[in-house]
Amino acid sequence: MRAHLGDQLVIESPATGGTRRDGEIVGLHHADGTPPYDVRWSDTDEVTLVFPGPDAHVRHLEHPSGATPAPSRPDAGRAPSPGDVGRRVAAERERQGLTRATVAGRAAMAPQYLAYLEERPADPGLGTLTRLAGALGTSVEALRGGGTDQPPGQGQALLHPELRELGADDCRALLSTHGVGRVALTTPNGPAVVPVNYEVVDDEIAFRTAPGSVPAAAVGSEVAFEVDHLDETAGQGWSVLAVGPARHVTEPDAVRRLTDGAHTHPWAGGEREMWVSIRPQRLTGRRIGPASR
Repeated sequence: MRAHLGDQLVIESPATGGTRRDGEIVGLHHADGTPPYDVRWSDTDEVTLVFPGPDAHVRHLEHPSGATPAPSRPDAGRAPSPGDVGRRVAAERERQGLTRATVAGRAAMAPQYLAYLEERPADPGLGTLTRLAGALGTSVEALRGGGTDQPPGQGQALLHPELRELGADDCRALLSTHGVGRVALTTPNGPAVVPVNYEVVDDEIAFRTAPGSVPAAAVGSEVAFEVDHLDETAGQGWSVLAVGPARHVTEPDAVRRLTDGAHTHPWAGGEREMWVSIRPQRLTGRRIGPASR
């Protein structure tokens, strides 16, 4: 058995279906990587000296060229996908603009181990998740995906939230993700807010609807269009509001271009071939996230 710093030591349970134990190798006692090892256990966050037995194996991470290669595995030719926890860790790290080295340093783990968690299927223990949650300013529940089935707005708020105004460029970037937005308009029966599938083309917001429908009443008037995103498990989110005149797109070339370039079909189904375009004259947005450190 040979290992490098940052590799993972996995202890398999002798009982079928039993709980295994794993930890990060944080200390070597021999230059050739043979046991014993100093291991930081993921379930207790404690570091102990370990002489691995027959029920243990080393999960190797990628190492610089020249390092002793890991022994081949039957599934070595496969390209594994990251697990849900790894995806959430990577997404939150990238959203905050943090490097792996920064997050690994805050979480007291090797950058190679963090890379492993983000890029490959992994089942980190509570101790590892707790350190990662602290490094990212979020919670263990958020990294595990808890609360995803709660009604909107019922997730737990951040301990130290910060509400920030978004600039016009940030608003345009968020709008351009395409998806579902809400158009607010005045109808003969009073104000209405209706969700629609939308596109952004040449800085204009466009959506398909049916003549005589509520969204079609936006044509010829000033309307508001809102799009947002909520991360219930992390207590974070953003919203963008665009205000401007709405018009019916009738030019054949423009209609063809919108139809051919549409990312989705209207979720409401049916014949919805009327394109309405909104040219924003005011663009504002806000984001709720962790307070700046």
